[in-house]
Amino acid sequence: MLVIFDCDGVLVDSEPLANASFSRALKAEGLDWPVEETMRRLMGRSLKSCVEIVEAELGRALPSDFLEKMQAVTYRSFREAPLQAVPGVREAIVQVQAAGLATCVASSGAVEKMRFTLGLTGLWELFGGRVFSSSQVPRGKPFPDLFLHAAIAMDEQPFDCVVVEDSVPGVQAARAAGMRVLAYAGAPHADRDALAAAGGFLFSDMKQLPELVLQ
Repeated sequence: MLVIFDCDGVLVDSEPLANASFSRALKAEGLDWPVEETMRRLMGRSLKSCVEIVEAELGRALPSDFLEKMQAVTYRSFREAPLQAVPGVREAIVQVQAAGLATCVASSGAVEKMRFTLGLTGLWELFGGRVFSSSQVPRGKPFPDLFLHAAIAMDEQPFDCVVVEDSVPGVQAARAAGMRVLAYAGAPHADRDALAAAGGFLFSDMKQLPELVLQ
């Protein structure tokens, strides 16, 4: 069995910080989305998809340096906060691996971003470089491409994979890939109803994860 972890919001508590940075950057461009609205519209999606959504809303292209500037601000906020691992997730990963299950990370974010955030929180070493990004596949979440790519790379069948997600597009992608989905809803911003409607099995504490995976 393979356990596939999303990164932002599942391994690292980055969503509030990242979306606050995105919200401020959008306001400077004339799009006044509060942090909550930014999360609702964009959470779980690739940057390419986020840009497409924002540009459609604005009715124009964003400046060519928008993403570069926003990334610099976001990374600075991660360092200053500092960014933390999701409570209990390190212990959960160790228990899952001790049970003999394979693990990897599959995220809408770039591999470089995962190396940065997982490195800051001390989780990078647990995955031995087994990280996959939506930049490696034609379509990001909510399409199944990323999770299927991870399963192939890890030599596992989709029906023998469990995905741990926290976003609706992520849950939809895992379901479309034919995988079981555990939807982490322990964060204050979690939309429990939407996660359940998308097909995720809700849980609120990472201490529950090893037992849920092995069911």
